[in-house]
Formats: sequence, C-alpha cells, structure tokens
Amino acid sequence: MTSTWQRTSAQINTDDFESDGRYDVVVVGAGLTGLTTAVLLSRARLQVAVIEAQTVGAGTTGHSTAKLSLLQGGTLQQIRRRQSIPALRAYVEANREGQSWLLRYLEENSVQVEHQDAYTFALRRASLPRLRAEAAASGEAGVMVEELPGGQVPLPFEVAGALRLPEQAQLDPMRVLGLLAEELRSRGGKIFEHTRMLKAGQGAPIRVQTPTGNLYADQLVLATGTPVLDRGGHFARLEPNRSYALAYRVRDGAQAPEGMFLAIDSAGYSIRTARDMTGPLLLVGGHGHRVGRGDPAAAERELDRWARDQLPVTERTDSWSAQDYRAAGALPIVGTMSGSGGQIHVATGFNKWGMTNAVAAALRLSSDILGGNLPWARKLSSGNRSPGAWLDAASMNATVARLLLTDWARTLAAPTNPQQTRDRPGVHRQGRQVVAENPQDPDACRLSGVCTHLGGILQWNAAQNTWDCPLHGSRFSAQGRRLEGPATSDLKRL
Repeated sequence: MTSTWQRTSAQINTDDFESDGRYDVVVVGAGLTGLTTAVLLSRARLQVAVIEAQTVGAGTTGHSTAKLSLLQGGTLQQIRRRQSIPALRAYVEANREGQSWLLRYLEENSVQVEHQDAYTFALRRASLPRLRAEAAASGEAGVMVEELPGGQVPLPFEVAGALRLPEQAQLDPMRVLGLLAEELRSRGGKIFEHTRMLKAGQGAPIRVQTPTGNLYADQLVLATGTPVLDRGGHFARLEPNRSYALAYRVRDGAQAPEGMFLAIDSAGYSIRTARDMTGPLLLVGGHGHRVGRGDPAAAERELDRWARDQLPVTERTDSWSAQDYRAAGALPIVGTMSGSGGQIHVATGFNKWGMTNAVAAALRLSSDILGGNLPWARKLSSGNRSPGAWLDAASMNATVARLLLTDWARTLAAPTNPQQTRDRPGVHRQGRQVVAENPQDPDACRLSGVCTHLGGILQWNAAQNTWDCPLHGSRFSAQGRRLEGPATSDLKRL
C-alpha cells in the first residue's frame, strides 16, 4: 500500500548491482537509519554500499507519519517504568541529537521544515493519569512540556487534556531519503535496490550473499526493521506491531488542526497536516495491534469512520500501514552484534519514533565503526541489559510460546477435508500439511501456512493481502514472497 510520501516522491536514482564488489562497509536497508549511516561513513572516506530488498523507502521510513518530536505519546513513561533515570535521560539526549542533526541537514540542503507544536492528548478522563505520568517522566528526562486543559487544545472535538511541546517538526521522509541517497552516490557510495541479503559469513572480509551475487565487506550494518540474522537473537527481544494511516483532502473552507497530535488512549489516534500537488491534506493514524493478531481491515474501517466523524475531511487519497518494533526494556537496541567480533552492527526497536531514533542510531553506528565515543550510547547499552529489559523479554517470549502452541493446537485440531471448497482466505490442515490458500485471488498460490522463520502459523491480512506471522512479525505476499521481518526465505509453494 502506497503512502502519501511514496505517491508524491521524485525518482531516487540508484545503481546497477555489481557482483563480488569489495567495500569497507555494507549497509542492509535503505531507510533513514541505513542511508544516514552510509552518508556519515562516506564522509569519513569509507567505501560504502547499501543493499535494499525492495526500493529506497519501501519499509517503515516511507510509511511513517514523519514527526520529528521529543514528545512521543507515552514513550517516556514506558521507559521510566523499566529503566533508571540516567537511561531515560540518555534516550532523550540521543533523540535530541538525532533531531538536531536532521534539522541541520535539511537546512544545509535548503529544504524548508514545517515547525509545529507537538501535542499528546487524552480523549477520555480515564486517560488523564497516563497523561500526568508522561508529564512527570518528561520532567525527569529534561523535556519541559506544558499541561493543558481540554478546552485549550486546538482540535475540533472534545478532549480531556493534553501535553504540549513547542517548536517540533514534521517532514516528508521520502524527500529526506532522496537527499541522503544523492549525497551518498556523489561520494562514491552505491545503492543496490531489489537486492535481499540471504546470509552473511564470519571472518574478514564478511561475505554478504544475495540472490544476484556476493559482496564483501570489513563491516556489516543491519539497518532493517528487525535484524535478518538470527545469530544475535534480537527477534526474541522485539514485539512486532502494525499501525494504520489514512490521508484525506481538507473540506473546502475548513481549517485543519494546526499541530502534531497523538492520543495517549488505546486507539492511539495520530493527526498531522501534509500537502500534495493538489493542496492540503490531513493524515490520520491509529488502531495499531500486534502483527498477525486483530483484524487489519476492521482497524482501517474504524479509523476511517473516526476521521470522518471528528475531522473536516472529504476525499480519501491514500491508505497504508507500517510495521514497527518495540524492544524489551523500551529502549532501542543499537550497537555491535554479540559474537560478531565487532564486525556486525544492528539498529532496531524504535517503537514508532524512527525519525529521531533512526538518526541517533546512525550517529551511534558510525561512531562505533569510526572509533568515536558518545556518552549517551553507553548508558543506552546498559539499559538494554537492565533487569527491566530482561523481565520484559521474558514476558515477550512467554507470549510467543503461547501463540505458537495455541495456533498449532487449533490448526491440528480442526477438521481436514482436502475437497472442501473454501470461499475465504485462511490456513487449514490437509493431511500432514498446513496450507495457506486464498481462493478469492486467481493469482494467489497454494502455499505452506507455516512461517519460514520459526514455524508460526500464518494469519491472512485482508487489508494488505499478505500472510503475517504473529510470533516475530515476518510477512509474506499472497504469492509467498518474503516482505519483511526476521524470515529470510519465501514460503514454500505446494
């Protein structure tokens, strides 16, 4: 599903794949983390290649709502519940540095940034304690927010209260990626699209295997949504979630809300303005859920209903969804992969706040590779190993085990009838095989209904026409092609 940014993006030039190329660093993933890291390394005169399984910005960055803000919904209280105050402050320091770097970069490239006040609001009075907890955590972290009564929040519907942080920013993420790609290539770097990493060896140089040939590198950076090498075990410390966004034309004569808004209530409604060639747009997001659970089509319908009831919108121009990962302990996981001899580096777990966290991660990764030292980075690494992080990881893995067992038990206990005519997509048992079928799509295939990562039972996503795994968030097209997540192999055709 194409986002507003992708629909309106200018072409981003890339390179033809060159097999057996030797580089100082190969970066996997052409989103904001990967391209910013590549640019920083190329400025230090390293030879860098970026490989991307799809196209530049096809992942989370291109599907972001692109708010560059230090007020991040309920994020700071989530961190405070699991971490020390120094770790909380290190997170904010990292995000502030990422925000500042990106704003300077856009200014240097004469890109006008739209500065807006950021608001976290509560729809219901029952959510006010969470709002106050976020205000308290913000104060401890050094983020000076203002508490507002509901009547002072510039929204066209009633709210119970809000927090405001002035002078944050919103942007077009594909414009940013285009600038980064242009600079990287001007410095001799390469960008290879439609090039999926299958495996990476050990030792020096690292052999990076792709379907079209091998690349060789002294250092490897995994800047994908979740690292696609299992050897670091990162998938066991991540919770995969999907959320939804819709873009609308603004009703003639109506005033769109001025600001960037995010509800702290469970639906997590997000509101910001944007523009395309025709005129102003209003972007509305929310109704996130764990990958492979919930009803994506129903979530999108409910989001559309709410937007039309509460906001001055008319024609819907775009609809899309994004996948994000929350890390155990609520802090991003950034740094050297254990057991890699210091050669493989990862960045993941941005928990829907990738604009600031992605750039902060790129600063950290490039500093590690170039021998630099960022004080906040050490504190964040300690937070990834805190008791709160380990308890969180244990809970995540207990959930994964429960989903694995209950889904397999339900599938094996269901009646099997190979001749049965099915009128809707789903996974069912046929003899000893678990089959995923979509009889509504003449181009779809009869596939294995088992995820190629760790054997989860797949679920049909009717909103995006994909097969989704609830365990660690791997997703596959209706034809079985791997789209994202820790899986590296396509589904087997039956």
